[in-house]
Amino acid sequence: MSKVRVLVIDDSALVRKLLSAMLDSDPGIEVVGVAADPLIAREKIKQLNPDVLTLDVEMPRMDGLTFLENLMRLRPMPVVMVSSLTERGAEVTLRALEIGAVDFFTKPANDLANSFADAAGEICAKVKLAALTRPRAYTTVQKLDVPPRHTADAVLPRSQGPGTRGSNRIIAVGASTGGTEAIRVLLEAMPPDAPAMVITQHIPAAFSGAFAERMNKCSAMRVCEARDNQPIQPGHAYIAPGGQHLLVMWDGAKHVCRLHDGPQVNRHKPSVDVLFRSVAASVGAAAIGALLTGMGDDGARGLLELRECGAPTLVQDEATSVVWGMPGAAWKLGAADEKLPLESVAARLLLLAQQPIVGARRAAS
Repeated sequence: MSKVRVLVIDDSALVRKLLSAMLDSDPGIEVVGVAADPLIAREKIKQLNPDVLTLDVEMPRMDGLTFLENLMRLRPMPVVMVSSLTERGAEVTLRALEIGAVDFFTKPANDLANSFADAAGEICAKVKLAALTRPRAYTTVQKLDVPPRHTADAVLPRSQGPGTRGSNRIIAVGASTGGTEAIRVLLEAMPPDAPAMVITQHIPAAFSGAFAERMNKCSAMRVCEARDNQPIQPGHAYIAPGGQHLLVMWDGAKHVCRLHDGPQVNRHKPSVDVLFRSVAASVGAAAIGALLTGMGDDGARGLLELRECGAPTLVQDEATSVVWGMPGAAWKLGAADEKLPLESVAARLLLLAQQPIVGARRAAS
């Protein structure tokens, strides 16, 4: 296979040097150029035609977000953002992912040489993965007015049915690469009285709070970062905190969020498999499972467990996924009843939530 050709854009000469050397050390990557600001980068993109850009978010003459928005509107291409571990860095990075950046990695505050060296494998993997993606042109879409939010008191609970702890539907969602944007599309389409949603998105602890706040602003549901022992209610979406597994448990009267500081599962914490397994055990056939865009296979086996306990399951299709790793693995495993384009997922989940709850299915052979 040919090498992934990368253009490094950063206003720091030291970062350009260290990042270029680190990427060039990977036999599958070639740094074809560097640029100190977006205006220089614009010309080098025309000259060098790189496969992937690494882009700093804060630069002179034109900030990274403005450049990214122009780029994704006029010439969509894979971009990996370089962010700082600050509240401002988290907000800007989430906005970059919304515009169309494929992924991001955090720039260390000090000891750049050793910190970059320690993260070399992760950064090179993100760049090579980005080269396989198909970014779409960014367009500014005028949003519809969001209906007023309702508290849980305004939502009537479903009638209790035999064989399931709490007959209210709970929708469990998992995602990774490209998932922050996919989850936004999903939540924007949900009404304020939608079934409760529990969401595991692979995301660092420094970013999950800002991500939940951003989702709350764009959704008619109440969206929050999940807290330990927090009751799960219709009309609410609970996002797993970065660095902790999110589980759904039955406390004898209601379903609650439980946070678990255990080891990584499938190299992720939070893990989608952990969430899906807990939902299969505590919600059963009243659950609905959805696995969206993401690298790897986390969530595939958990989705199969949900399907086998009688829960309807679906995955995002390949054409609309940034990376069809997790949903593709689930589809090949026979864990999903259907695959759908992202724009159809919300309507399908709402339709499934209205259907009668069925019993467990026999395990796939």
